[in-house]
Order: sequence, then C-alpha cells, then structure tokens
Amino acid sequence: MCCHQASFASLRMTQSVSFRITRTAEDVAQMLNALSQRLVKLEQRMESLELQVRQQRSEAESMPAEERQRLDEVDQLLLDCQELLNSSELASDVVSESAAVLSHSSANESDHEAAAA
Repeated sequence: MCCHQASFASLRMTQSVSFRITRTAEDVAQMLNALSQRLVKLEQRMESLELQVRQQRSEAESMPAEERQRLDEVDQLLLDCQELLNSSELASDVVSESAAVLSHSSANESDHEAAAA
C-alpha cells in the first residue's frame, strides 16, 4: 500500500506541475498574441505618420519660392513683435518698480518732515 500511495502522490504532483506549466504556457501565448497585435497597430501607425511626413515635405518643396519668402518675412515680423512685447513688459516692470521706490521714499520724507515739525 505504501508504494501505491507514493505513486499516487507522485502522479498527483506531476499532474499539478503539468497543469501549472500548461497554464503558464497559455498565459505566455495570450501575452505574445496581444503584443503581436499591438506591434502590428504601431507599425501601421508609423507607416501612416511617415506618409504624412513625406506629403508635407513634398508640399513644402513644391511651394513657390515667392510664397516661401513671404512666409519667412511673416515669421521674422512675428519674432520682432514678440521682442517688442517682451521689451515693453520689461520696461513697464521697471517703471512700476521705480514708481514704487519713489512712492516709498516720498512717504519716508513726509514722515521725516512731519517728525521735524
């Protein structure tokens, strides 16, 4: 009986290990399938983006030189405007700070005059 029980326990252990291996293999196969599908979708998206880039490049290359020059000038005007805005913001900040300093020093002088009187 002892040998029979040992072989039964061994058979049960073998079946358990076999089941776990099978289950793990199924999980790996499902994961591999999901990854493969994701890869296909990403490759399709990449091809689509590459096509868009090629079309945009061909459109840019086919743009007349005159139009390209006009767009370059517009870009330069936008940059100049941005510089002016930034410099006027800095100037207004300096004026505001100067006014605050003058106001503060004026208040201190009034306090001193009042104290002297």
